[in-house]
Amino acid sequence: MKKILTLVCFVMSAVALSAQTADAQGAVRVPQFGYLSYNSVFEQLPEYAQARADFAALKAKYDAEATRAEEEFQRKFAEFLNGQKDFPQTIMLKRQAELQDLMDRSIAFRKETSRLLADAEKRMQEPVAAQLNQAIYDVAAERGLIYVLNTDGNAVPFIHPQVGVDITEAVLNKLGVKKPEPEVAQPEPSTAETTEE
Repeated sequence: MKKILTLVCFVMSAVALSAQTADAQGAVRVPQFGYLSYNSVFEQLPEYAQARADFAALKAKYDAEATRAEEEFQRKFAEFLNGQKDFPQTIMLKRQAELQDLMDRSIAFRKETSRLLADAEKRMQEPVAAQLNQAIYDVAAERGLIYVLNTDGNAVPFIHPQVGVDITEAVLNKLGVKKPEPEVAQPEPSTAETTEE
């Protein structure tokens, strides 16, 4: 699949280079495409941070319930081990069945929790992805780009600067995300004291 995508990208680039057209002033204009790291931009969005916090809170609740169930199982198993030599056969079988039931329910809960958490994470991130997709579309339309490539996973190892333009900053600006100011190193105060004699 990656080979096909890469081949399509190279063909589109060749078509873009050969499809030079003249604009209103008669200057040659080369259609361009944009590129960005989708994941990098996605993870810079404040809505993504909120979705991650909401997901972490939900996961903590499920983890606490799983821990409680595990502790209950361990307590009952210890009781079973301590009393098994004194139990009549029917009580031992009943306790074994209870332990097996607790274990089965715990396993089922963990499986269901995994499914529910995956669904919740997807549901929490869908609006963020939709917002990002719209911003990418808007920036591409404003700049007259033919298409936008996602450079995640080293899918596109080289982009010629004459046909490709990095739209990361434009998309972040469209989303209202300010790039953090680089910290300027402050000179350290001198510790040497000058003394006059």
